[in-house]
Amino acid sequence: MRVAIVCKPNKEELARLLPELIAWLRLRDYEPLVDREGGQYTADAPVVESTEMPAMAPGLVIVLGGDGTLLSVARIFAATGTPILSVNLGFLGFLTEVRLADLYSTLEAWCVGCHGLDVRAMLHAEIWRGGELISSHEALNEVVVSKGDIARMGDFAVELDGRKVARFRADGVIVSTPTGSTAYTLAANGPILTPDVDAMVVTPVCPHLLTLRPIVVRGDAALTVRVEGIPNQAQLTVDGQKAVALFLGDEVRCRRSDNTVSLVRMSEGGFFEALRNKLSWGER
Repeated sequence: MRVAIVCKPNKEELARLLPELIAWLRLRDYEPLVDREGGQYTADAPVVESTEMPAMAPGLVIVLGGDGTLLSVARIFAATGTPILSVNLGFLGFLTEVRLADLYSTLEAWCVGCHGLDVRAMLHAEIWRGGELISSHEALNEVVVSKGDIARMGDFAVELDGRKVARFRADGVIVSTPTGSTAYTLAANGPILTPDVDAMVVTPVCPHLLTLRPIVVRGDAALTVRVEGIPNQAQLTVDGQKAVALFLGDEVRCRRSDNTVSLVRMSEGGFFEALRNKLSWGER
């Protein structure tokens, strides 16, 4: 079985970790592949572009990095359902819950099937312009429709299943999955959703109304965010990593994706343990 390894850029510990991990996998008859970042630290495994790894049909993806690396990998493997084991080499590591010290014990458990899979919903977003589909995108956390770099607000309209929800001035609008409720949405005073809730969250960013608050809608809803007025070019941002230009009149149509992300989990504490330990939730 192939095992794909995707690495966070510029992590010095990879020089020691990668050769050791590759040797561990080969000793157990697994065939490791490393991405281009990992290839800078070892010549012991074939180097494959991360975007080409799904075509190699790996049985597991090991992410050595932080939440940002995991988000990128989740989008790359969105259509495959490949389990992802994420090891925290980043700063917060809310999603990448496996500590480096626990890497091999977690892998041992995965090898013998003593692990759980945390299945996370994804978001599908499409950009429509003049009745034409321009592009489509998958997100694990959120998509954001926002104004450009000038410090003036834009005008946005939100529709739910074709019905008007609101029209308002703001810096932008966040549409997030339950997983994304602890990311940008949380920073914008949105609610925290447990990952198994079948819902989406719509959160205005710095709205020019005291009465406008985030709203939770059902998971199978069809949401549309329309750009109705902008001081300059607006943009759609996917998981905080991918930006696409938007123009006046553009619509971003969002729905629950047909794809999901499967995260290999070992900790019994799970979501609430991460909230307490990494976001200090409930502390006095």
